[in-house]
Amino acid sequence: MVDLLQQARGIGPSLASRSEQIEANRTLPDDVVADLTDAGLFRMFTPTGLGGPEVDVATAIDVISEVSRHDGGAGWCVMIAGTTSLLAGFLDEAHAREIYGPADSCTGGYAAPVGTARIVDGGLRVTGTWAWGSGTRHCTWIGGGARIVDADGSPLRRDDGLYAPFVFFNRADVEHLDTWHVTGLAGSGSADYRVADAFVPEGRWTQLMTATPRLDGPQWRFPFYGVLAMGIAAVSIGLLNGAVDRFAELATSKKPEGSGRTLSERSTGQAVVSSAEATARSTRSFLHDVIGEAWTTAEAGDPLTIEHRRSLRLAACDSAQRCADALTNLQREAGGAAVYLREPLQRMVRDGQVAATHAMVAPRIHELTGRLRFGLDTDTTLL
Repeated sequence: MVDLLQQARGIGPSLASRSEQIEANRTLPDDVVADLTDAGLFRMFTPTGLGGPEVDVATAIDVISEVSRHDGGAGWCVMIAGTTSLLAGFLDEAHAREIYGPADSCTGGYAAPVGTARIVDGGLRVTGTWAWGSGTRHCTWIGGGARIVDADGSPLRRDDGLYAPFVFFNRADVEHLDTWHVTGLAGSGSADYRVADAFVPEGRWTQLMTATPRLDGPQWRFPFYGVLAMGIAAVSIGLLNGAVDRFAELATSKKPEGSGRTLSERSTGQAVVSSAEATARSTRSFLHDVIGEAWTTAEAGDPLTIEHRRSLRLAACDSAQRCADALTNLQREAGGAAVYLREPLQRMVRDGQVAATHAMVAPRIHELTGRLRFGLDTDTTLL
């Protein structure tokens, strides 16, 4: 079995050396995609029965963090493809094998049901435009959430309960739009994409809110949205780790204007790097703590409780927000050196701010986890 964490560590420095190119390209360059594909990092949860590594959740989080430590855009794309590969355990076997069986499989897409799907013989006809299509230009299959509607466009539920599937499109059916002009995570290529009346054969989808896994294993007892949120948090932790390393390098030589001491010799520089390191290490520990508790339950064959799910989202939100704040503090302490686009630290800071805006880890998640802590009636559909 390939050690994916070791693969991530091995490829990391080469990603760092290409970070400027990745950002300027606004999507992962072909050589970066090839390296990540060859390392197996796009298909982390793909079942062993399909030739995949089928890693545990804790390992996946560490892999995402390690890649992100060197380049945020690459880490984000590994996160999207890796978490989406969890769906191989939910699709029926024929579609799972078609999509995830090839060694170069890579999937992604936007799960919110913003497209529309009409029932036709043999499947669905789907039309829609989706934002936040991270990495979709290099995906072998591209997904999109859709609402089933009738001829008048009114919401419709099939007799089997299908009403909002996440469907998988052939690459040829997808048009990519040049909309990704952003302040951070530019290299993730998270541009809009659309399809027009694309045919999706019966069953080439999963309804994320209600899906029952086909495979029996602890990975597939974890909530998809929870794994996604933890993946985003892992990107944030990796970015902060990389920024701490870079700040330490800068601090040994940079002297603030008018000062005879380097940043490393000043109390403020010492305090900010120590605090940032503590944030990265403590947020990672929090994530691993809640993952470990949930994994033990899932490995025993038991379903995760609402409290397990709440804790996963709490840790993910806390990590992303605290890491974003710590990144800002590092940039502020670095001073003028961190305003230049040639300086890697500023890119890590910008990437971290964008990561923290994702709906799965945004500050409002604390409202959800807080309501549940109080025992109030709460919609847990996306928990």
